[in-house]
Amino acid sequence: MIDRARLTSLYTRERQDFLDRHPRSAAAYRSSGHLFGGVPMTWMNKNAGGFPIYLERARGNRVWDIDGFEYLDFALGDTGAMAGHSPQATVTAIQQRIDTVGGLGGITTMLPTQDAEWVGAELTRRFGLERWSFSLTATDANRWAIRLARALTGRSKILFNSYCYHGTVDESLIVVGPDGEGMSRPGNVGEPVDVTLTSRVAEFNDLEGLERQLAHGDVAAVLMEPALTNIGIVLPEPGYLDGVREITRRYSVLLINDETHTFSAGPGGATKAWGLEPDVLVIGKSIAGGIPMGAYGLSAELADRALARSDLDLVDMGGVGGTLAGNPLSVAATRATLEQVLTDDAFTRMISTATYFTQGVQSVIDRYSLPWSLSQLGARAEYRFANPAPRSGTESAASADAELEDLIHLYLLNRGICLTPFHNMALMSPVTSTADVDLHHGVFGAAIAELTG
Repeated sequence: MIDRARLTSLYTRERQDFLDRHPRSAAAYRSSGHLFGGVPMTWMNKNAGGFPIYLERARGNRVWDIDGFEYLDFALGDTGAMAGHSPQATVTAIQQRIDTVGGLGGITTMLPTQDAEWVGAELTRRFGLERWSFSLTATDANRWAIRLARALTGRSKILFNSYCYHGTVDESLIVVGPDGEGMSRPGNVGEPVDVTLTSRVAEFNDLEGLERQLAHGDVAAVLMEPALTNIGIVLPEPGYLDGVREITRRYSVLLINDETHTFSAGPGGATKAWGLEPDVLVIGKSIAGGIPMGAYGLSAELADRALARSDLDLVDMGGVGGTLAGNPLSVAATRATLEQVLTDDAFTRMISTATYFTQGVQSVIDRYSLPWSLSQLGARAEYRFANPAPRSGTESAASADAELEDLIHLYLLNRGICLTPFHNMALMSPVTSTADVDLHHGVFGAAIAELTG
């Protein structure tokens, strides 16, 4: 369906246009000699134009670069800014927390604040887990949850889904290889040990493969997203998640839901929306309105088991804490964000807007008879270069088309619209409007019209 020569020609044009329009960003990138990879964090090099746009400011669902261009932002910091950029309630809470003259004062103290109990109670209301502990990232929360799972079960391995995403957790960088067994994910940097020594893997939506791996008897926990997200959205098939819970219980394996991205499914994530019953739940990125924050929740039974163990150092050097975790600033930002920004009503609006986005993109796909599909996960939607939609991480990885993705991303960016750079994901914030979505559809439709000739 896609003329590759036309694709290449359009991409060459768009890349030159990007270069011509962004001399200040280009100069900033060229002068970043003291930064590894030229950027503060190497993922920022994932861009279709050859260098990133440099941020001047951001507010709501808009960002502005140093070359003076305004963008409608559907990336929202790859979920970190799902609440919108600098939501006023969060900003006010941050200002009050750090202002030692007119406010409370105190950023990091290694002392608890009363906000923390409010946040824990609210997370219980939303997700159902009774006991909560805080980190600065979901990656850390995943690491600490894994350590607890190993300690409480006496088993050494963690099972993941192929092409899952749980941050930079060493154990999670495993995929299903050609022989159906686990292997290190391509590109894994400096793995400390062969990942198959620490982990097992099964395809998402494959209950038979899951049970085959758990039958070895050495798996402490299944750590999974209720829907895959970072390889493109892969939704669970009917009965799959219920099957995972039944099998894990039958083999006495703990179930950890990572809701860091699937939080988009609703105010209680996929866990609440789909009636799931994990033993542990991890969340991060968006819950503090962009301030670094992660959390993991435990069932009351699991928490009591851990605290009853006199041989586990949960206070000092046992490997489940960090000096800055649970700091007053992060906790205050989380309370404000959950209490006033990412509310139940806000999610209703966000999901409605995402549905409008989905319907509009599908109409363009249908108009041009493209063999593509569209997946929606609450406030998040994504178009895929495959139809039917992939049902596993491996299928999703195989359907990728980097050149086509880069063209669409750059075409949109040159016309003032940002998508998440890692795939074709669009996320709705509480302030994203249907008029904003219409702007995307107009540009997206123009891109497809040019691409298909």
